Amino acid sequence: MIRVRVFGAALALAVMSVGATGESFSPDQLRAGAEIFERNCAPCHGPRMRDPESAFDLRKFPRDQHDRFVSSVTRGKNQMPPWGDMLKADEIEALWAYVTTGER
Repeated sequence: MIRVRVFGAALALAVMSVGATGESFSPDQLRAGAEIFERNCAPCHGPRMRDPESAFDLRKFPRDQHDRFVSSVTRGKNQMPPWGDMLKADEIEALWAYVTTGER
């Protein structure tokens, strides 16, 4: 029974993705982040974070600035509108997961 539990825990860890800051994200969280990004962010930041025409290149966003990311998404920044009224906290966290690990 102990071997089954250890194997199950190891399997759960194996399916997690680890961001540049050591954070762990589930495949579901990354998938949700990619969907939210494509729907809301890609028009300005480029599909799959590639070739942003007039917005910040999110592939270069500092991975140690989670709070800055959340604040920018929630409140908006420069020409980016605030998304805090449209996105829930878990959706913003899914975006963070995608931005830090999604297209690497």
